[in-house]
Amino acid sequence: MLFREVIRPPLWLLAFIYFMFLSLVIAFWAALGNFSALLAFIILTIALGFIAVSAKGEVRVIDDELKIGKAHIAVKYIKDVQILDKNQMRLLRTRDADPAAYLAIKFWVATGVKITLHDERDPTPYWLVSCRKSKELKNTLCR
Repeated sequence: MLFREVIRPPLWLLAFIYFMFLSLVIAFWAALGNFSALLAFIILTIALGFIAVSAKGEVRVIDDELKIGKAHIAVKYIKDVQILDKNQMRLLRTRDADPAAYLAIKFWVATGVKITLHDERDPTPYWLVSCRKSKELKNTLCR
């Protein structure tokens, strides 16, 4: 493995989701009583764990292949890698977005990379990837 970055949801996001879940537990308690509130508390706590695990993203470069989640592409089809700061990433996610682009973004990561492709068989012009180690990823892909 040449590069690996795991992007997990931040603690503040999980705490906010849990706060919303706990407000549901209070609503269940007020309407249905103690047992239903306890059951809702247990189910929603397990659901939070599931959300924390399923919301993580992983960017990997293994041998000559870039893997982001379940998507993958050979490095030979990568034309250019552009490091994006907070403002560039915001614009490319919204106003300047190409509908044909592949988006592997997490809203809690402000920076990332734009990976331009040159594969005649693939209509995807670029991948937009949330990444904190942008410079390291670029160096790995452009070796």
